[in-house]
Amino acid sequence: MSLEQPTLFGLDDIQPVRLPDGACSLTIQERFEAFHALNPWVMRHLENLVQDAIDRGFQRIGIGMLFELLRYRYGEATRGDEFRLNNNFRSRYVRMLIGARPDWAPYFEIRALRAA
Repeated sequence: MSLEQPTLFGLDDIQPVRLPDGACSLTIQERFEAFHALNPWVMRHLENLVQDAIDRGFQRIGIGMLFELLRYRYGEATRGDEFRLNNNFRSRYVRMLIGARPDWAPYFEIRALRAA
C-alpha cells in the first residue's frame, strides 16, 4: 500500500521545474513572469472565465474563484513552479487582466502589492 497521495489531475509524469540554488532571491514578480511565459494558457482561460462571468451578470469577480475553476475545469499541468497554480500569482493575473481589458477593472478589487 502506497502512502503517496495521488495528484489532483493525474499527471504524475510531469515534474515541476526546480529553481537553482540561490533562486529564492527572485521576487514574486520575477517568478510570476517566468511562470506566465511557461504557461500562457492560464491567462487565456482566465480571460474566458471573466467574460463568461460578466455575460452571466456578475457584478464582482474574485480571482480566487477563477483560480479554483481553472484547477477544477481544465486540469492542465503547469510548468515552472512547484505548485500547479500558485496563489501568490493571483494579484498579478488580476493586474494583467485589467491591463488587457481596462473595462474589466470595476469587477475586481485591487489592493496594493505587498512585495515586488
